[in-house]
Amino acid sequence: MLMRMSSLFLRTLREDPADAELPSHRLLVRAGYIRRAAPGMYSWLPLGLRVLSKIEQIVREEMTAAGAQEVHFPALLPREPYEATGRWTDYGPNIFRLKDRRENDYLLAPTHEELFTLLVKDLYSSYKDLPLTLFQIQTKYRDEARPRAGLLRGREFIMKDAYSFDIDDAGLERSYQVQRDAYERIFTRLGLEYVIVAATSGAMGGSLSEEFLFPTLSGEDTFVRSPGGYAANIEAAQSAVPEPIDSTGLPPAEVRDTPDSTTIEALVDRANELFPRPDRPWSAADTLKNVVLALHHADGSEELVVVGLPGDRDVDLDRLAGALEPTTVAAATDEQITARPELVKGYIGPAVVGPNTAAGDGEDRTALRYLLDPRVVPGTSWVTGADRDGQHVFGLVAGRDFTADGTIEAAEVRAGDPAPDGSGPLELARGIEMGHVFALGRKYAEALGLTVLDENGKTATVTMGSYGIGVSRAVAAVAENTLDAKGLAWPVNLAPYQVHLLATGKDPAVFATAEQIAGELDAAGIEVLYDDRKKVSAGVKFADAELLGMPYALVVGRSLADGLVEIRHRATAEREEIAPGVAAARVIDLVQAG
Repeated sequence: MLMRMSSLFLRTLREDPADAELPSHRLLVRAGYIRRAAPGMYSWLPLGLRVLSKIEQIVREEMTAAGAQEVHFPALLPREPYEATGRWTDYGPNIFRLKDRRENDYLLAPTHEELFTLLVKDLYSSYKDLPLTLFQIQTKYRDEARPRAGLLRGREFIMKDAYSFDIDDAGLERSYQVQRDAYERIFTRLGLEYVIVAATSGAMGGSLSEEFLFPTLSGEDTFVRSPGGYAANIEAAQSAVPEPIDSTGLPPAEVRDTPDSTTIEALVDRANELFPRPDRPWSAADTLKNVVLALHHADGSEELVVVGLPGDRDVDLDRLAGALEPTTVAAATDEQITARPELVKGYIGPAVVGPNTAAGDGEDRTALRYLLDPRVVPGTSWVTGADRDGQHVFGLVAGRDFTADGTIEAAEVRAGDPAPDGSGPLELARGIEMGHVFALGRKYAEALGLTVLDENGKTATVTMGSYGIGVSRAVAAVAENTLDAKGLAWPVNLAPYQVHLLATGKDPAVFATAEQIAGELDAAGIEVLYDDRKKVSAGVKFADAELLGMPYALVVGRSLADGLVEIRHRATAEREEIAPGVAAARVIDLVQAG
């Protein structure tokens, strides 16, 4: 295929767009691959669309090789299926809802679990029809509060979603592994390093969830990994839980005056001043911090909870929100705390929350739920609030003196924390989420009545898996992975054109030779972008070529007078001079070698 720059719908920009944060975002806009239409929404221009199509083709090939069949659903969907599964409410403000002229409710699909489930329910009724895997590549919509990073966090995006249908859990396990293996092949073909990490299921539901992350400093997701192989999204990371301690012989807890100690730092200073330890100074790790949080549930209700955690840790609201999705989380306001007289700000302790107490002050008030960090195990001794102004209790022992309604992973994760499986200290890293696989189980099948007859003629509920890849964000991820200071630098298999042929100068012989080479390459099936512009300087052409990022540039210019043309390797900056008569053959060899 031959495309002439004089005909290509393209305008490159010399200045970075004002709203672009990441290098890939800046360069994709400057190079004319995408164009902003609105916050979080982009138009695909000819060059960008060619890269997108090549990524889609890789995904299609590997999904087909894995036994999946392609379908295509509408993006505008009725409310009823999402109401049946609870996701009309669970998604909260994150989906676009609208009404038609008859006042019927619709949404722009964030994912299509419900529609896939209903399609299979409509057409299949026997275990003999299973296993089955269907997929589509479709536009999705989510009302992101803060769309950013170009294609990486948008309101409209292109996604491949696949769904497996099996008669039993053993079948789901096999289907899940087949799709997981296909993902590894896809990301290898895209040239992306990937880390598979444990993840939360959120509004999707399911028992098993893993993300495929491309590690990069510019990534928006934080994950942890250990030398021994443990890896998890920060939201799904588990704490290394110590063994319970025998508290036999520990002295009883004692309430002590600690004036002006409403912060952990002030409490530690006051404890060391007034009640010094004989063995070592008090530290924040000796204290139990009790944080009041407001949970906003998808149904519109609100709940205050108290989370207890070691005082040397802060609550990670993003991590907590990921674990509780679709519930959102915020720190409780002063007004919310004041409305609960039993909560003495700065001196809150376990005695007035959770199962440790009934409502205080003689009022018929429901006790707040109390959730503990997993490291607060039975037998551990703490300094914490005494629920009275200016007082803390010393030596309060978990399990002996107080209990909780449960545990929750709410504390910040730090580099050097031990991995929960004993595989070494954790490292924190950043990455871009490229794919996500879920073992959904029977959540959607039960809600929507997807059953088949098993081999004994009895009704069985189908079990499902869900497998998503961000196709449009893969364009940005590959760009981020290969770009340099001069511009984009695509690999051969994904570049919009494999060769950028430049005719520089004004000599008619240059353009005649370039035309001949272009024809030879085109005849051989090489994708050629030919810069045939006659009134554009060589400097501008070279700058455009580096910005656009084709893997090979073939320059026909001044050196033609010496019987030479130049081949430039975009990724390595290597250059080689060669006779024009063999230039096409050399480029063909380079492209075929990949």
